[in-house]
Amino acid sequence: MDNIWFIATFWMGLALLASLISIRLGISVALIEILLGVVVGNLHPPGHAPLLHTTEWTNFLAMLGSGVLTFLAGAEIDPGSLRANLRASLSIGVLSFLLPFLGVWLFCQYVLDWPLRQAQIAGIALSTTSVAVVYAVMIEGGLSGSAMGKMLLAACFITDFGTVLALGVLFADFNVWLVVFVAVTAVMLWFMPRWTQYLIARLGATRVSEPEVKFLFLVLFFLGGLASSAKSEAVLPAYLLGLVVAGVFLRDKTLVHRMRSIAFAIFTPFYFIKAGLFVSLPALKAGAGIIAVLLLLKMATKTVGVWPLSRYFFMRSREASYTALLMSTGLTFGTISALFGLQNNIINQEQYSVLVTVVILSAFVPTLMAQKWFQPSLRTMVAWGRLYQRRVHAGGRAGGAAGGK
Repeated sequence: MDNIWFIATFWMGLALLASLISIRLGISVALIEILLGVVVGNLHPPGHAPLLHTTEWTNFLAMLGSGVLTFLAGAEIDPGSLRANLRASLSIGVLSFLLPFLGVWLFCQYVLDWPLRQAQIAGIALSTTSVAVVYAVMIEGGLSGSAMGKMLLAACFITDFGTVLALGVLFADFNVWLVVFVAVTAVMLWFMPRWTQYLIARLGATRVSEPEVKFLFLVLFFLGGLASSAKSEAVLPAYLLGLVVAGVFLRDKTLVHRMRSIAFAIFTPFYFIKAGLFVSLPALKAGAGIIAVLLLLKMATKTVGVWPLSRYFFMRSREASYTALLMSTGLTFGTISALFGLQNNIINQEQYSVLVTVVILSAFVPTLMAQKWFQPSLRTMVAWGRLYQRRVHAGGRAGGAAGGK
């Protein structure tokens, strides 16, 4: 089937079906889209082309989906809330990265007998937390505005920052484009809040032409182009860009809703369905043992780090389990890290298939467990914020009084 309209119809039909199933079952639409990608992607009638396949333009839309979703995830982080919950977000985010990174790295090197650099790629790919999945779950559940939801998104940011840092330090391609990319990105990020605010203030009334949305897409595309030239990934500046304009988004909720509608209706279905499309059921069968062990190892190391810290930061057992499971998800940065290893000949095709399968399963399994068995109410997530602030401030005052004595 080469007709571009029919191909688009097929993809959008799957996206619509995923939405209807999601509403019916109460499960994140992102997960249903991934699952539909797995199922339909493995339907291959004898003598015929696969029912679902990628094209140049579907790949481009999927790439935009990951970039815009990552940008929105950064933009949803309330700077004030990040500062208020910094201790919890930082602690959970750091351990959520560090323990899986070291655990998977050492397991692959000393148990699976992978060479050092291949084992490091595995550790990085499986240390990530999926901002895309956590963000989608928060949005669909109406939980992103709660203190606990904001703390979770901030912890995801810390975890993935650790992943990016590890990938950059261990495997960076230090060239002139990297210097240009870092310098230009730093300058633009510095000025972006005032540029965006200026556009909204001067042109915000001209809603039909949406100049502020076009401006944000312009900067996203430009920084993505620079990242690509520097052999980096476009989602990295997208995340930072979202973070620096988060204050503007906090004041202009209409802009947030407009960009969110564009992303979830057009771009993200291509990204999530394509992610499922890469899962090969025969490959799953051949490497089922290793895939299962790596998935369990990722979830176990995440839980060992996150669950006790969540309890320490005043969550009940149910919310601590929910937090540990959501921090065990992976998709965007995990897939990117594995693809980086494959494209740079660090890992081979079999290792890539195993890692990507584990990453995609980690987007589905822990999220499903979290939503079905440990989903807290909005009231509980808001109440945690009040309890956290009260206990932290009380601890601070007690510490200050003790120090004064």
